[in-house]
Amino acid sequence: MTPSLLYLPAIIRHFGLSWVGYRFFYALRQRLGLLRRQFPTAKWAARALPQFLRDSAGVDSSAYFYLRPRDIPAFFFTPSDIQNYRVYFAHWEDADASPVSDSEGIRSGSFRYFAHNVVQSTFPPDWHENHLTGHKSPAKTHWSEIDDFDGGDIKLLWELSRFSFVYPLVRAYWRTGNERYAETFWQLVEDWREKNPPNCGVNWKCGQEIAIRVMAWCFGLYGFLNARATDADRVHALVQMIAVSGERIEGNIGYALSQRNNHGISEAVGLWTIGLLFPELKKAEKWRNEGRRYLEEQGRSLIYEDGSFSQHSVNYHRLMLHNYLWALRLGDLNAQPFSDELKARVKRSGEWLRQVSDAQTGQVPHYGQNDGALLLPLSACDYLDFRPVMQAAHYYFSGARLFANGPWDEDLLWLFGPSALAAPISERGSERDFAATNGGYYKLSAEAGFAFVRCATFRNRPGQADLLHVDLWWRGRNIACDAGTFSYNSPAPWNNPFARTAYHNTVTVDDRDQMDRVARFLWLPWLKGKVYCCKRSSAGHLAYWEGSHDGYKRMRPPVDHRRGVLQLGDESWLIVDSLASAAPHRYRLHWLFPDMDHSWQEEHAMLNLKTEAGTYHVQTLALPPRGVFSFVRGDEKSPRGWRAPYYSYKEPALSLDLSVENASVLFLTCFSPESFSFTWKGDVISVKADSWRSDLSVQTAGEKEPLVCRVLLTGIREDRLDLN
Repeated sequence: MTPSLLYLPAIIRHFGLSWVGYRFFYALRQRLGLLRRQFPTAKWAARALPQFLRDSAGVDSSAYFYLRPRDIPAFFFTPSDIQNYRVYFAHWEDADASPVSDSEGIRSGSFRYFAHNVVQSTFPPDWHENHLTGHKSPAKTHWSEIDDFDGGDIKLLWELSRFSFVYPLVRAYWRTGNERYAETFWQLVEDWREKNPPNCGVNWKCGQEIAIRVMAWCFGLYGFLNARATDADRVHALVQMIAVSGERIEGNIGYALSQRNNHGISEAVGLWTIGLLFPELKKAEKWRNEGRRYLEEQGRSLIYEDGSFSQHSVNYHRLMLHNYLWALRLGDLNAQPFSDELKARVKRSGEWLRQVSDAQTGQVPHYGQNDGALLLPLSACDYLDFRPVMQAAHYYFSGARLFANGPWDEDLLWLFGPSALAAPISERGSERDFAATNGGYYKLSAEAGFAFVRCATFRNRPGQADLLHVDLWWRGRNIACDAGTFSYNSPAPWNNPFARTAYHNTVTVDDRDQMDRVARFLWLPWLKGKVYCCKRSSAGHLAYWEGSHDGYKRMRPPVDHRRGVLQLGDESWLIVDSLASAAPHRYRLHWLFPDMDHSWQEEHAMLNLKTEAGTYHVQTLALPPRGVFSFVRGDEKSPRGWRAPYYSYKEPALSLDLSVENASVLFLTCFSPESFSFTWKGDVISVKADSWRSDLSVQTAGEKEPLVCRVLLTGIREDRLDLN
């Protein structure tokens, strides 16, 4: 869908006139067939490897194979490490996530999509088929003539061609020495080569996909280099494929950079990797230098000063970290280090990720778009467990481990070698509050969990309309959760619905999103957030954060939305939402919870969640009107009451909302493992539980003053917090 001219001024304001001009002329080049001329289709024989080599000694495949190892650039490991590494693998075996069982499945056509969903295909698979829907993309059409969205979710077409299955195949081979895993790798490479000649088909369409594939091919090349299945002809052919891929990335990287997200970073890593690991190529130095330059520029531009990332997504943050860890480590191994400034940015991004993760499980809020990307699946840890990348990042920058021994250490072995496994473990200390003000991320930490909230002024394109969303974690469980991302392009109503405000833990006004959805991945106008308060009491038992956004100022008449997050002792929380306007609106407060045993008592507005750690109570109410409640689990007619912790996978969830028609309203939502009740008198609201009581004084919020001005906590914990 082409954005309406009505939004053109906003597009120019947010993206800049030069960006608009570039994208216009790029679309024109595509429409006129100029991209097809720039990247002509060809047979592999027409793009023979000697065309790409500096030295004619590589004309013969056997000569190339035997000459290359003389000066082979350093990789994360060497083929001779296999015996030394094998002793460590036994520490991390998991029958439910074994690379051996995954590899046996691959040999029978069973592939893991998005690091989770197992899909039965054939061996080798049809590289142009969506194996969930049966849709096939034209294999002989030039990539520039294939629409991103005509055939459903293009990610389901791309997924197998990322070659993520290479990592379990290498891990299985190094564990067992079984040659069939190396043979499986080469058979899949050869079949892909036959079915995907240069610039033909959907798998040449996206430079980021090509770069991710190249990284996997390089991992497989080094991982199977001493296998019997690895012969001169196969290596010769694979390096040719990598060279053609480098040419394709280089020729169109401007488009990736214009997206100002992981696409540019990934393609830069692709150029850097090819240029560094294959110095025998004519363009190796050029690609290496370009890759380095883009990685430095993108790091300074897209990783904010506080370590948060421009793509507004925790999973895309991991993808960015994996990209940079790959590039930085290869640079160090080959005496080509990156700048200290870039390393400092990446280091802060690793710390950012640790701060927003749950210490018990390594899981994170599913905040932002989550497309199932896991660039380096090097351990038995689940996709939702971020400890592998946190462990690797922490070790790279500190020389110490963040977590005690566990399966997440396998990433260290592959990337840094056995010495990393003996590194000391850093003292984590107690969890603390965290504010990443450049990116607009805030966390309040209690003894038994934390609250995560987002309040940002967008500097880069937002992916979801979800400001003031709150995630709540209690004893390692994500009690109030984000719905995640199911699919970017599926038949309605599953065409990325969870990006909308209504599916987040926040308030919608008149069923409108916080921003207008102008195109599939374009929201306008970008929101401006404001934080009024972030303060903790001296005793530490009370903490309060408050923020707002201007998304509903565009309503007629405008609406002001303030949200306060109040920590009450070690395990309880109170969320306060104030909405005010000059005329009535429909205000809808929504909360999403994982699917678990529960009881819903509408007469008391009380939801009791029965977790393994005990019952956790949730009560919400509106002042002054009572409002209308709705409680849903897995609605059969809509995406409500569902969540997608993995891409292209959904499961039931518990959805609770409270709607009020009024000019103004005060919503209160309390979370606690203890039973409690609300009372209010004048401007004082009280929450009373068995072992504690909290009294908070609210006031008419001004431009600078917070909504809550004072909190008293009595009972098992005594504390006071003054906010004026």
